[in-house]
Amino acid sequence: MPKKKTRSLRCPTCRTLVLRSNESFPFCSDRCRLIDLGKWASGGYIISTPITDPEQLENIPEEQDRKRAEEDPSRNKQ
Repeated sequence: MPKKKTRSLRCPTCRTLVLRSNESFPFCSDRCRLIDLGKWASGGYIISTPITDPEQLENIPEEQDRKRAEEDPSRNKQ
């Protein structure tokens, strides 16, 4: 009889090998799970997608100019 494969992954935080049967799967521990959650909460991870709406593409230069003007008030005196 062929052996049944055990499924495992590496912990995304510390890269330790973790079995699917582990209660904290896919993490090796609650500590690693909380570290990962902290990265999400602080903006360490970003999910980005390309802009496909033509109206948003048209407004990008205007928004960039507005942000620059807010950051550097001396530009408004031109």
